[in-house]
Amino acid sequence: MNKTISKKELQEMGFLPYQAVDIIRQAKYYMVEQGYPYYNNKRLGRVPCHAVENIIGVDVSLEEGDTNGKD
Repeated sequence: MNKTISKKELQEMGFLPYQAVDIIRQAKYYMVEQGYPYYNNKRLGRVPCHAVENIIGVDVSLEEGDTNGKD
C-alpha cells in the first residue's frame, strides 16, 4: 500500500504553509521526472511519501489510526 501526504499533513508536521506547498510542488516534479505523468496536474495535492522523503531527506512515516494517545 502506497502512502501519500498532503500540504495539510506537512503543515501539521511543522512546516510553514509556503514550505509545504513548495515541497508538494517539488515532489510532483520529481514524480513526473520518474515517469509518472499523472502528477503533472495543478489540482493534484497528494504525493507519495517517498517523494517527499527524497526532497527533505527525513522519514515522514505517517502512523495509521493515530488516536493521539487515546485507546
